[in-house]
Amino acid sequence: MEEKYSLDGRIFDMVSSTASVVSADEPTRFRYSERDGVVWGEYRGDTVTEGRFCGTRDGAALRVAFVHRSTAGSLVSGEAASTISRGGDGLLVLTEDFALPDGSPQVSVCREVRPAE
Repeated sequence: MEEKYSLDGRIFDMVSSTASVVSADEPTRFRYSERDGVVWGEYRGDTVTEGRFCGTRDGAALRVAFVHRSTAGSLVSGEAASTISRGGDGLLVLTEDFALPDGSPQVSVCREVRPAE
């Protein structure tokens, strides 16, 4: 049986990325909203001063377009595809595939933050 997911109101912290070192003290934090398969939100932290994304979710597949300003001042935009799964602790995990501007493939992992975190 396929698990039903909703990202509405969920918060995720980046825990790993092949594109950069993730700050343990101030990881990038993503805040999600979702309605009827339409997903949108914002993110900031680590190397991002301000970011926005929007896209769609179909089951465990998430596709978004994003844009952010890096702490170095550059404007970054692109698209990403994530797979939603559930970790052993019951929290959601997003495994994202994306490409850097030079086309090199990358993977990042975000873990749902418990409400008290």
